[in-house]
Amino acid sequence: MINFTKLQKELHDYDSEREKLIKKSRDVLKLSKLIIYAVHRDELDNASKLIKEIEQERKELEKIATHDAKMVYEGSYKIAIQEYVEAVLYYEFVKTGKIPELKVIAEHFLLGLCDLPGELNRRAVFLAGKGEVEKVIKIKDQVDYIYGELLKFDFRDNEIRRKVDAVKYELRKLEDLVLDLKLKGR
Repeated sequence: MINFTKLQKELHDYDSEREKLIKKSRDVLKLSKLIIYAVHRDELDNASKLIKEIEQERKELEKIATHDAKMVYEGSYKIAIQEYVEAVLYYEFVKTGKIPELKVIAEHFLLGLCDLPGELNRRAVFLAGKGEVEKVIKIKDQVDYIYGELLKFDFRDNEIRRKVDAVKYELRKLEDLVLDLKLKGR
């Protein structure tokens, strides 16, 4: 006999945890945006504090996601984690000049990594305005490296493929910026 009460409880429990996941995802998403904004304004001390805060929020999000294996594929979770990746990678690159690995699902990491060149491009334009050509070139070289590595994958997911194409366009903009700076003799 079908146990409808059990099925109903299972769905109710999932929905209840999903609501918690959505709320916590919003918290991670907001902190991601604040980190990126702080880094763009060269407020690395503030960004560092926000990094500590987002790490705690992400741990809580991960705890909620362990309720059910399907949770990590919920849209709100996926977006929050890829924004988290983008924010942390951006902060680390500006602070150290390096891009670290993060312990998240490979797909989510790649989605966040593919968003990083857009922020790096914004930073390059800011730095170009200050005449810091070497830093602009370093950013261009890093995006070129990321794009070259991404080309080695055989992406079957349309979302990742679209984002890899966006990396290519960000690289072109950076190449044009570097060329323009060199032609102007900066």
